[in-house]
Amino acid sequence: MRGVSTDTHRARRPRSLRIGAALLLVPVAAGVAYALDREGNVSRPGLDGGGLRLVTVAQGLEGPTGLAYRPGDPDRLYVTEQTGRIRIVEDGRFLPRPFLDLRARVLAGGERGLLGLVFAPDHAGSGLLYVHYTNRRGDTRVVRYRARGDRVEPGSARTLLSVRQPYENHKGGQLAFDRRGRLHLGLGDGGSAFDPERRGQDLGTSLGKVLRREGARSRAKWKTVAYGLRNPWRFSFDRATGDLWIADVGQDRQEEINVLPAGERGLVNFGWSAYEGTYRWRTRAVNPRGRLAAPVTAYGRRYGCSVTGGYVYRGRTLPRLRGRYLYGDLCTGTIWSLRRRPGARPAIRRERVKLPLLTSFAEDRSGELYAVSLDGRVVALRAAGGGAQR
Repeated sequence: MRGVSTDTHRARRPRSLRIGAALLLVPVAAGVAYALDREGNVSRPGLDGGGLRLVTVAQGLEGPTGLAYRPGDPDRLYVTEQTGRIRIVEDGRFLPRPFLDLRARVLAGGERGLLGLVFAPDHAGSGLLYVHYTNRRGDTRVVRYRARGDRVEPGSARTLLSVRQPYENHKGGQLAFDRRGRLHLGLGDGGSAFDPERRGQDLGTSLGKVLRREGARSRAKWKTVAYGLRNPWRFSFDRATGDLWIADVGQDRQEEINVLPAGERGLVNFGWSAYEGTYRWRTRAVNPRGRLAAPVTAYGRRYGCSVTGGYVYRGRTLPRLRGRYLYGDLCTGTIWSLRRRPGARPAIRRERVKLPLLTSFAEDRSGELYAVSLDGRVVALRAAGGGAQR
């Protein structure tokens, strides 16, 4: 994922594009054109005037990879640790017993481990939750559990998906429910570098895809709704529009942000490994199935090396961020926000805060945002000065 560690299977980075002018106009999918600078950056973001701060609400976690809020339990945080534990944080402290301990089942290290957690929308009544991890053989498992109180019932485990993983990296990891209560899963292309088996454009595999679970629980099946992804490291649904925002970690040139619009009925192809962001790898064929979609934005190595997807902010305490999508970079800790503009490039802004080793964002029931770092911290995004932004 490089959302958890440096990509250990990266090939030697190609030389930079030799561009005579400062900017190059590059046409990509769907007729969109982007202005790129010498380093493959789609645009130079403006700098925010301030007003945002990061407040540490917990620390001392062991390699946190994600954070979730539990329906019916709004005052506590549920944090996934890469090693296989889910910890409960209450008032800045950990409860002594883990909510769930999968360390005996999880192979952790590099880009493997406990990578995803989501609670069912009806969790307050059903007690159901879902986890995504790599098992002791390094393969993907999506497992459903049932919780009672502060503990998950180990005997309630039911495996919903098993996927063989050919390499050590690019596991994806995100789990999320849409507004219709359908579970979505993001999987990377299987790993190595440059997608050697071309799985990103291969619809015969679950790797490199966004999958949606459809049907009644006893007969539900996974359906591919998007493909052409290298390593979708965090995606989220906009609670106001239902759009699915997907951050995809790049190879050597660009990190990208994609959007799957709510109500999209057809299959969508985000291009990997024929495209990396806006860059076209001419030796790779594009699968003609579905709609080929350009990224909303992309950035090159000047700004970072591993994108971490976030959320469209729909809270109340940060009005200057309302309606803007927040995302960041693991390597630099930079956090940006953008606003989509129909028919034009997005308005991108670099926020005046950084979170080194940023692995994930999270949203609470009120739409307020949090983030986690591999250094063991959970932080809340708050207005500078402690009040609401103006």
